Amino acid sequence: MKVVYDILVIVHLLGMAALVGGWFAVAASPRVSALMTWGARAQLLSGVVLVGLGESASALDKVLDHNKVGLKLLIAVAVLACAEMGRGRQQRGGRAIGLANAAGYLAVLNVIVAVGWP
Repeated sequence: MKVVYDILVIVHLLGMAALVGGWFAVAASPRVSALMTWGARAQLLSGVVLVGLGESASALDKVLDHNKVGLKLLIAVAVLACAEMGRGRQQRGGRAIGLANAAGYLAVLNVIVAVGWP
């Protein structure tokens, strides 16, 4: 079970790298890239599975702070919503500068919560 958990942590970190890195890559002319959208999807899905494994697998000896998990889930859903709406708007020929920046800033906020919350 530890190996599965570790693989999911790697997927979660790769999703974060895709999301934040994708946002930094288009910072000069903000838009929601496919990389950002898939990164947001990977973040949310892997995060939920990590919490489920941490709660259910006694072999992992994880003690989760549910307030932190709840806040991170709320931010992750907002990031995914901004990324999906921005990507959809762009595919219909519109611009999504505000949604791209919102997704990026919220993703950075989620990293700050993950690292800064004791």
